[in-house]
Amino acid sequence: MTAPGKGLTTETVRVGDQNLRIGRRPGEPGRPPLLLCNGIGVGLEVLRPFTDALDPAVGIVAFDVPGIGGSPLPRRPYRFPGLARLTADLVRQLGHPRFDVLGISWGGGLAQQIALQNPRRCRRVVLVSTATGALMVPARPRVLMTMASPRRHRDAAHLRAVAGDIYGGRIRSEPHLVDGLVANRTGPVSRRGYLYQLLGGAGWTSLPLLPMIRQPTLVLAGDDDPIIPLANAHLMTRLLPRARLHVYHDGHVALLTNAGELAPVVARFLREDRERDLGDAADRPGAGPTRPG
Repeated sequence: MTAPGKGLTTETVRVGDQNLRIGRRPGEPGRPPLLLCNGIGVGLEVLRPFTDALDPAVGIVAFDVPGIGGSPLPRRPYRFPGLARLTADLVRQLGHPRFDVLGISWGGGLAQQIALQNPRRCRRVVLVSTATGALMVPARPRVLMTMASPRRHRDAAHLRAVAGDIYGGRIRSEPHLVDGLVANRTGPVSRRGYLYQLLGGAGWTSLPLLPMIRQPTLVLAGDDDPIIPLANAHLMTRLLPRARLHVYHDGHVALLTNAGELAPVVARFLREDRERDLGDAADRPGAGPTRPG
């Protein structure tokens, strides 16, 4: 085993017919772990700033998507529903009957699918810098063209050249922050693995299904995110029955470059008492989304 982050150890486990490289750390006994769903083209190491900053009482289960990082390519391309089943099986296999889930960017779509397919097992949902898939307020064409290629994950110089335009936020004025993203990468991404990730979410949308995600949900969004315009977060918060929106002054990857601010926000949300949540829901039949006051 290796240690990519504070208290986080890695190993390879077999789930069904797929080997997955995972990272995990124990949390407070009896508390559901937080399942982390990463963005496109990167392994679990890139989340190190967030996992290091997150309250150690929160247990963590992270994984490399098949074909990315240390997880080998699957036999065939996958779709979000199949990957959601695989990750839920992983968490069960690790001995956790219930869990929370956090998804960032591409992983936010996967997190929504996991919540939909596991209404009893998935307790709370955190959606970071993400949207509803094919039906969303899109980025500018130039940004979309850059995102369609894995070059930024294979060429550090290219990443530094485009990071401000695609990630926005502090990286525009503090380009040295890209160094942290580069340092926490595991190596060049497989073109086929990247293509499989693109295909996994191609045509998928959660837009008509958001009212069916009944779990308490925290939506985290930057006010300068070229990849996921802020309007998407407002749309999701309105359609998710038990959502609240936290807007921060930063860009797409602030969970990594500004983890010291955002990790406590996530930890507070995960600590909230479920009994109170259920009581609030009963008192507000048909209530819309909530937002911090």
